[in-house]
Amino acid sequence: MSLTAAHHRIGLNDGSTIPIIGLGTYSKPNSIPNGTCAASVKAAIDVGYRHIDGAYLYRNEHEVGDAIREKIAEGKVKREDIFYCGKLWATHLDPEMVRPFLDRTLKILKLDYVDLYIIEMPMALKPGDEVYPRDENGKWLYHKANLCATWEVECHPYFTQPKLLKFCQQHDIVMVAYSPLGTERDPYWVNLSSPPLLKDPYLNAVGEKYNKSAAQVVLRFNIQRGVVVIPKSFNPERIKENFQIFDFSLTEEEMKNIEALNKNVRFVELLMWSDHPEYPFHDEY
Repeated sequence: MSLTAAHHRIGLNDGSTIPIIGLGTYSKPNSIPNGTCAASVKAAIDVGYRHIDGAYLYRNEHEVGDAIREKIAEGKVKREDIFYCGKLWATHLDPEMVRPFLDRTLKILKLDYVDLYIIEMPMALKPGDEVYPRDENGKWLYHKANLCATWEVECHPYFTQPKLLKFCQQHDIVMVAYSPLGTERDPYWVNLSSPPLLKDPYLNAVGEKYNKSAAQVVLRFNIQRGVVVIPKSFNPERIKENFQIFDFSLTEEEMKNIEALNKNVRFVELLMWSDHPEYPFHDEY
C-alpha cells in the first residue's frame, strides 16, 4: 500500500474512496473557546488533511462547516476534495427520524452533502430532542432500535482487534479507528485504570529510532494495516505532527512487536450504559 501526504485515499467496496487519516473534532459542548474547532479544521486542511470526522453531538458542526467553506472560498480545496463524516445520534435511530436529522446536520454545516453518515453508537435512547434522556429519578431512558451495522470501532496497539480486522478484510470492508491514540482521560466514559498508551516504552523506543513521537508510531502502525485513523486534536502543532506519518515505514518485525502489545484494553467503555439491552461491548468484537 503506497501512501503519501498528497495521495492517501484508499478504496471502499462501493467504488468511492476515503482518506486514511482524518481529523477528529470531538469536544464536550462549551469546553473550549468559540472558534477553536474552526481554527483546528482550517489548520488541518492547510497541513494536508482531507478527511474531517464530526457529529451533531459535538455541537461544533457549524464551526466545521465554516472552516471547510472558507478553505473552499480561498481556493485551497474543492468540496469534492473533502471527505466529511457525520453521525446520527442515539435519540434519532428510528428510520423515519434519520433523514430529518441528517437534514439538520446539513443545515448546520451549510453543505449540500456529507460523504459518510454513520450511527454514533449502537444503543438507542428515548427518541426526541433531549440528547441524554432520563426519567425524574435520573435513570436513563432506553429505546429499542433495529440496528444492522456500525462503522467505526476503537483500535490501537493495546486493542488491535485482529479478529475483527481479518473479518473486515475478508469482506472488503474498511475499518475506521476512533481513539487511535488511546483517548483523553475523561472519567465519565473512560476506564482510568487503563494504561496510558503513549507512554509505552516500546512505542517510544521505535519513535526514537525514526525521530518520531509515540503517537506517530501508533498512527503509522494502523495505516500500514489498512485501518483509517481519526486522531482528535485542537492543538495546531499536534495536528501537524499527527499528519507526518507518510515519510517512514515500520519494519515487519516492528509491526509484529507492536501487535504483540495488545492487551485487549478498551479505553472507551461507556459504562454508564452498560445495562442497556444493546450494550455492544459484551460481545467478542
